[in-house]
Amino acid sequence: MDVRLVKEIAGRLEERCVGEVPPPGLSRKDHIVKILYDELAKLLGGESEFSFKPGRTNKVLMLGIQGSGKSTITAKLAKLLTRQGYKTGVVGADTYRPGALVQLRTMCERSNVEVYGEEGESDAPAVVRRGLRHFGDSCDVILVDTAGRHKEEGELLDEMKRIGKAAEPDLALLVIDGTIGNRCYAQAEAFHKTVPVGGIVVTKLDSSAKGGGAIAASAATGSSVMYIGTGERIDDIEQFSSTRFVGRLLGMGDVRAVLELAKRLEDGDQDRLKRISSGKMTMDDFYQQLGEVAGAGSLQGLLENMPGFSGSVQTGKIEQLEGRIERWRYIIQSMTQAEKADPDLLNASRIKRIARGSGWPEHDVKELRKGYNNSKGMIKASKGRQMQGMLRRMGLG
Repeated sequence: MDVRLVKEIAGRLEERCVGEVPPPGLSRKDHIVKILYDELAKLLGGESEFSFKPGRTNKVLMLGIQGSGKSTITAKLAKLLTRQGYKTGVVGADTYRPGALVQLRTMCERSNVEVYGEEGESDAPAVVRRGLRHFGDSCDVILVDTAGRHKEEGELLDEMKRIGKAAEPDLALLVIDGTIGNRCYAQAEAFHKTVPVGGIVVTKLDSSAKGGGAIAASAATGSSVMYIGTGERIDDIEQFSSTRFVGRLLGMGDVRAVLELAKRLEDGDQDRLKRISSGKMTMDDFYQQLGEVAGAGSLQGLLENMPGFSGSVQTGKIEQLEGRIERWRYIIQSMTQAEKADPDLLNASRIKRIARGSGWPEHDVKELRKGYNNSKGMIKASKGRQMQGMLRRMGLG
C-alpha cells in the first residue's frame, strides 16, 4: 500500500485512540479494534448500491486493465441488474482483445441480456456511439465494456478518454483485481485522471486474496467499493459489505455480531454499564446481559466470528450454553424485585419458591446464583472488560 496512505491511516488511528474514552463495559483493546474497523470502513465507503435516475437510460462505463475480470464482472452485473428488475443492455467496446466480444456474448446469453458489438471494428468510441443509438431508450441501464490493454498505457488511457466523451456515462466503475495489492493505487489514479471514477468493483476474492488494493483504489479515486466478485459462476457477485470485507482484510473474520454488541454497549443504559463495571451488578443487570447475548443471534455464530474463537468451541457445548441462558432468564423472571436487587437474599426457601415458579429444578436456580456471582467477580476483577469476562465465566475462555 502507498506509504503516504499508511501514514495517514496510522495518524487518524493514533489521534482517535488517544483522544477517545471507551464506553463503560468495553475494554480499550476492543475499542481500538472498533476504531480500526471504523477508519478502514470509512475509506472503503458504506454499503451502497447503484442509484439509478428514473425515467431515463443510465449509462455505466466499465474500466480496468486486462486480467482484472472486467468482462466477466460486466456480465455478472448485467444479470444482477436484470434480476433486480432493470432492463439491461451491454455494449462490447473491447476492440483490442481477440475473442472479447464472443466471450461477452456467451456469458450474457445466460441471463438473456443483449450485447451490441461489431466484429472487426477497431474504432471503440464509434462502436460505443452506435451501440447507444442501437439500444436507444429501450433499456434502464446500459453497461459499456471497454478494452483493458494496449501496447502502450498511454494509448489505453487516451482511448478511455475518447470513449468517456462518446458515452457520457452516469457512472464509471473501476474493476480491480483483488490479488494485485499495492499496484492498485497507481492504476486507479491513472484511470481516475482520465475518466472520473464513481465506484469500484473488486474481483477474484474467491482465492486467498484479501483485497487490500481496494483501500488504495478508494483513496486514489475518493470512490466507494460497490460490489465484489467472489467466484467463477455468473451469480458470484455480491453487494459490498464493509464489515465482512475489513474482517477478511485483517484476517479477523466477519465481526459484525461483535461490532453490533459494541454498539449496544455504546447506546445502552450508561448508569447500568457503570454499575456493572464497578462490581455492583444486580440480578436485573445480569438479566439484561443475558438478553444482549441472546439478541446477538446464534451464540455459535457470534463466537465463530470472533477473532481467536473460530473453530475452538464444540457445538454440543454451545447448545448447552444457549439452553442454560434461556433457563436462567426464566428463573430471574420468577424472582421478586428485592431478590433481583440483592441476590444474597436467596436462601433455601426462596430458592425452592423460585424453582416452583419458573418450572426448573432447584439446582438450576443455584447454578444461576453461582453464574451471577462468577460474572460479577470476573467483571470487577477485569475492570470492566465485559466481553472477555463474559466468555471466561461461561467456560469458553
